[in-house]
Amino acid sequence: MRADTSVADAITESGHSPPPPVSALVPGLVWAFYVHSDGTAESLPVDQPMPSSHGGLLWLHFNLADARALLWLTTADLGVPTAARTLLLSKDTYQQLHTVDDCVYGVISDLLRDVGEATEDTGYLRFVMTERILVSGRHHALCAVDATRRALEAGHRIESSAALLETIVEHVADTMDGIADRVAQALDDLEEKVLSDGPTDLRQSLGRLRRTCARLHRQLSGLRIVFHRFEQKHLDDLKPALRLRAGKLAQRLDGLDHTIVEMRERSRLLQEELHLKIEEQGNDNIRVLSVLTALLMPPTLVTGIFGMNTKGLPFTDLETAFLWAASLLVLSSLAAYLIMKRIGIIR
Repeated sequence: MRADTSVADAITESGHSPPPPVSALVPGLVWAFYVHSDGTAESLPVDQPMPSSHGGLLWLHFNLADARALLWLTTADLGVPTAARTLLLSKDTYQQLHTVDDCVYGVISDLLRDVGEATEDTGYLRFVMTERILVSGRHHALCAVDATRRALEAGHRIESSAALLETIVEHVADTMDGIADRVAQALDDLEEKVLSDGPTDLRQSLGRLRRTCARLHRQLSGLRIVFHRFEQKHLDDLKPALRLRAGKLAQRLDGLDHTIVEMRERSRLLQEELHLKIEEQGNDNIRVLSVLTALLMPPTLVTGIFGMNTKGLPFTDLETAFLWAASLLVLSSLAAYLIMKRIGIIR
């Protein structure tokens, strides 16, 4: 697309019929949607010129790992501030949300998607939105934007660009909520194993769950702080289509983060209990070794005495000397056992 081509200038009123196309293809698109004025969303082919409409909203989602997409975003006239474009093209991983000249832009975290399934790895969604267009991008496949895409294809209605971003954030929370449910179930299973008398070598599994909780808390903590700060800003000058319900989103994220913190604390307590159990097992093993050592010390002493190469040893002239020596070995061990049982070492 030429540098002087403006997406906003190509907008014409269309209702439910496809709006007129822009004169050139948009490279690096993962998907595109046109949201009509009544809230219905229409999926657009990415290998054709992008249409738009004065009465609707255009969502363009880019693969920022594609150099062609970066070049197009650098040169295209999207009608957004320079700071917004710079953040969109950056690799900044600091979660943030800004408003400048009827434009909202920022970076939010999400979970990476692998073959249709959410992973525990963190990815970042960069976006810039005005009243009529939302441009988003990622370097790796993300869960929340893909869930939003499927929701739009299933008929979910969108009222404004702010509502579209809210939907994405809601799906971020839903994805993390699903991961939290899996972690909670895994913690239940580990707790059952820790409290049972079975094998307790569960440190690797428990450590992995603690790491997951720490990652989710780190993401949610940054995300909810972003929306709390955004809520405190004076947003009366923003157009209604850009006014995010930041308080509602922050409340949802606060509740989810509280659940994650509880699970992190629970995993820590489980790890402490597991360490105590392992320590108890180690003490039992040391106790068994100590008892065996005590039982074998008297026979060792007897064997050492009869092994001395000196004159005057007892039983040297008897034919039954070995039997007497063996009897002394057994009796010495028996005496050590009775003494330890008497004083309570052996129960």
